[in-house]
Amino acid sequence: MLISPLTLADHDWVLALNGANVVATGPIDHTWLDEMSRQWFSATVVAPDAFMLAFDESSDYASPNFVWFRERMAKFAYVDRIVVSAAARGQGIARALYMKLFASAASAGKPAIVCEINLDPPNPGSDAFHARLGFVEVGRATLENGKTVRYLSRALE
Repeated sequence: MLISPLTLADHDWVLALNGANVVATGPIDHTWLDEMSRQWFSATVVAPDAFMLAFDESSDYASPNFVWFRERMAKFAYVDRIVVSAAARGQGIARALYMKLFASAASAGKPAIVCEINLDPPNPGSDAFHARLGFVEVGRATLENGKTVRYLSRALE
């Protein structure tokens, strides 16, 4: 499995894969990817099966979930989205992407990796996956769009 940085050449398949999972991830488009490429802490892919986008506390990102963490933590890496194609699930790709992020964040002095998971609508697969990686709930919120989310954190050693 080759994990590489997300490049402009990846944008079309990343957008298609995100679109196939938009209920869990939220919508993005080419403009968003172009703008956020200057803000993310880490953007990695296992082309064309998976991608992960992460920001840190210095990012200029208005996502209410990201802002929730920024208001409560001095340093962190925030996983905005991780998506694995249905055909590639169960092969350890998501775990490998997280392991790479854990190492990068630890090297950059980040004490934690944080993320949110939908509580309503539920996402039991993501809940179980993140629990296996050692994430714990640190808060909840109901967003303007009606989704209820759980905020998770995993300390880095």
